[in-house]
Amino acid sequence: MKEQLLKLYEEERNLVAKKSAEIFNIGREKAYERLKTVDIPTRKVEQYKYCPLFEKFDEEWGVNLNRTLFGLHAEEIFHCAIPGIRATIGYMINDVWGAKEGEISLEDGAFICSMKWASIYHSEILNKYYGKTLTDEQDAFVALNEMLVQDGYLVYVPKGVKVLAPLQIVNMLWSGRDMMVVNRNLVVVEEGGELQLIDCDHAMDENKYFALRMNEVSVGENAKFVYTMMESTQENVANLRRFAVSQSKYSRTTMGSFGVGNGMTRNHIEVDLNGEGAETWLGGVLLTREKEKSENYTIIHHHVSNCKSNELFKYILDGESEAGFSGRIVVDHGAQKTESYQTNRNVLLSNKAKVLGRPQLEIYADDVKCGHGATTGMLDEMAIFYMQQRGIGVAEAKMLLLQAFSADVVEKIENAALQDRLRMMIEKRLRGESMGCVNCKVNNS
Repeated sequence: MKEQLLKLYEEERNLVAKKSAEIFNIGREKAYERLKTVDIPTRKVEQYKYCPLFEKFDEEWGVNLNRTLFGLHAEEIFHCAIPGIRATIGYMINDVWGAKEGEISLEDGAFICSMKWASIYHSEILNKYYGKTLTDEQDAFVALNEMLVQDGYLVYVPKGVKVLAPLQIVNMLWSGRDMMVVNRNLVVVEEGGELQLIDCDHAMDENKYFALRMNEVSVGENAKFVYTMMESTQENVANLRRFAVSQSKYSRTTMGSFGVGNGMTRNHIEVDLNGEGAETWLGGVLLTREKEKSENYTIIHHHVSNCKSNELFKYILDGESEAGFSGRIVVDHGAQKTESYQTNRNVLLSNKAKVLGRPQLEIYADDVKCGHGATTGMLDEMAIFYMQQRGIGVAEAKMLLLQAFSADVVEKIENAALQDRLRMMIEKRLRGESMGCVNCKVNNS
């Protein structure tokens, strides 16, 4: 498939550039040359050891080089209504900015817009921040993204601005044909700023998709960034999402991922703690069934002293599903007074489900507090028996135990309305019900 995509680019490079945000054209040829020399990784490559996506990548995929919206207007066909959340909403239809042209104002100079719009009207922001965090030149998927990407979004929060209302991005896969979706996004929260960003993934038809999304996040001094990802797609979707996060002094980052419906997914998150006093929390709940496959791959790099990080990922697996967790914490020489903890807990509801957990520590400083651990097991039969003795049925007892198992991750999400929605989605998935979001409207006419 790599050779076919290289050939596609060779034949259509002028069209790719013409329909693209100008910022992407700057490094496109270098990415093309890099992709020719870097192999698509296999499971023999350490950081892709548990990756579930390789068999999907080898299938035939179309690419929307003409930036077609397929006659769709996001605001008319999809309405998200999480009770009480009062979010500002932007849309990506496949890999095309689906909101109205221009920028959506958030608060006091903060905004979101397409990368194409930003290339014209906010080039100074892009020149300062774009390409500064995601710099992996050995990863073929990064090179592929940079070679083919044409659009994405920019979220910008100026110095001292606190965006009180959440910003919600609805990623809609809907094209009428099998497609590779390629976009690249940039989030900037400058000194003293605050932003809560919610990512929602939806597959609106039965076609097959391979989504290749790259994200850069810059969190300034004393800034706060809270990110929540909810994936509720279908078995026909392969999703590779990568985040590169840079944190300055005394910044705070919280990133939670909640996978309640998918085909094959890899979430790759790298956080660089570059300023003293920075803190980060990564975590998530993953529920898989049937033959779904998912992986969370994380790296937290402590470059300086007096930083804190914590990870908590919990999986519930059923059917013949498979999941992997690979977490790596690196503490550099001189990064004294580091506190870092990493935990992976897994519950198997089926004898055919498989989970692979690998928490890792690399410590090159001697005055630190670090720990890691992973456990995998079945539901506690004694707890179920105890609940039965008090009149609770087996199915409901299991439900209550699993809800309690996931509760401490959900509670890390600061927005109460979003917490309620996550609890509802987890309960629906555990009961085997349809994952369509309550109160959200899809108009197929």
